[in-house]
Amino acid sequence: MNLSWEKIVEYYRLRFQIEFNFRDAKQHFGLEDFMNQTERGVKNAANLSFLMVNLSAKLVAEKGETGLGINDLKSQYRAIKYADWIIIKVLKIAEPIKINQILDEVNSLGRIHQPQTATASP
Repeated sequence: MNLSWEKIVEYYRLRFQIEFNFRDAKQHFGLEDFMNQTERGVKNAANLSFLMVNLSAKLVAEKGETGLGINDLKSQYRAIKYADWIIIKVLKIAEPIKINQILDEVNSLGRIHQPQTATASP
């Protein structure tokens, strides 16, 4: 009752971030799907799920794009895997510059959100 409205909003923001982390851990990284029966196995699976949520958040932040989500990140890494496979199989000898150009093009194939670079504030 004694908190200012700014503090209440701040606390709700933090609470919802925790809710989003649980949602992502369940939806994308198997938090509710593991079949471990030992205490250690359950702890390891839960910790791995949250580690992946944190790692994904770090990777998304490093991309510097707005509107990028975990599905987009998964799609990008899947595209890189496919592009690597194609380059190895089809282009027996490829130039590094061409490989990066091909990876960038294949990377956008399965994206849900098109890349938008974050604009710098003046």
